Amino acid sequence: MELRGIFTALVTPFRNGKLDEKALKKLIEFQLAGGVDGIVPCGTTGEAPTLSYEEHEKVIELTVKYVNGKVPVIAGTGSNSTAEAIELTRSAKKLGADMCLLTTPYYNKPTQEGLFRHFQAVAQSVPIPLVLYNIPGRTGINMTPETVAQLAKTRNIVGIKEAAGSLTQVSEIYRLTKGKFTILSGDDNLFLPMMSVGAVGVISVFSNIMPRELKVLYGAFMVERNVTKAMKVHTKLMPIFQAMFIETNPIPVKEALYQMGMIAREYRLPLCPMSDKNAAFLRGLLGEYGLTGKTKRKA
Repeated sequence: MELRGIFTALVTPFRNGKLDEKALKKLIEFQLAGGVDGIVPCGTTGEAPTLSYEEHEKVIELTVKYVNGKVPVIAGTGSNSTAEAIELTRSAKKLGADMCLLTTPYYNKPTQEGLFRHFQAVAQSVPIPLVLYNIPGRTGINMTPETVAQLAKTRNIVGIKEAAGSLTQVSEIYRLTKGKFTILSGDDNLFLPMMSVGAVGVISVFSNIMPRELKVLYGAFMVERNVTKAMKVHTKLMPIFQAMFIETNPIPVKEALYQMGMIAREYRLPLCPMSDKNAAFLRGLLGEYGLTGKTKRKA
C-alpha cells in the first residue's frame, strides 16, 4: 500500500443533529471520481472531537463501506489519552481501516519523551500502519524532527502528516530519516514547497471541494517533473487555499460544500456557521473557480 498522493481529510456531514449518511456517501463518491489516493475520516476536518464514540465508529464503518477498497482509508484515531487512542485504533482496525492517523496529544503538553512513549504504546498495542500527525497550532505541542526520526524506526509507524508550517522541520525529518520515512503535507498552501524538500503527498482540506485540481498539482511536480506547470497551478489555487482558513477549519470548507449543494450547513458546537461577510466573500470566490455555476477563473 503506497502512502503518496492526495488524501482528503473528509468533512463529517450532519443533518438535524445527526450524521448525514447519504451526504457522506455522496462526498466519498465525489472524491473517488476526483482521483484521490485515499480518504481520511474522523480527523480535525471531520469534527472528530464532537463525535460520540458510536458516531466515530459509524463514520469509519461507512467510509470503509463506500470506498469499497478502491483507495486506502486512513481513520483518525488520535486522542490526548493514550488508552483512548489505543481503543479507537483497535476499533478502526476491526472496522476495516487500512491505516490510522494519530495527532500529538493536545492540552496535556507532553515532553518529547512522553510523545515517543505515547506513539510507541499505540504501535505496540495495535498491528496496523500508523501515520503521525504533528499540528502544534492545534495541540500546543511540537513534535521535533529528532522524535519523529526515533519513532520512524518502529515498524508500523509508516509516515507523518506534518503541519507545523515549517519547511525547515520537513527538511530535518527528511535528513534524519535519510528520505526513507513518508512525509505528507498537512498544509494545502505549503504543499508545493513541501514536495520540494521531501513530502510525497498531502492530507488535504482543500481537496474536499477540488480533488481533481489538487491531483493536477501533485502530478505536475511529482510525475511530470514540470516545476513551471506546478507553480502555475499552485499560484492559481492559492486564493482558495487561503479561503479555506478565513475562519477555523472546517467552517469554511463545510460552507463551500454547502454552497456547492453537497451538504447541509450544519456544525457541532462549539463550531458554528461563518459570518455573513465571510460567507459572501467565499461565495464570490467559489463562483470564480466555477464551483457555483458562475464564471470560472482562468489560469
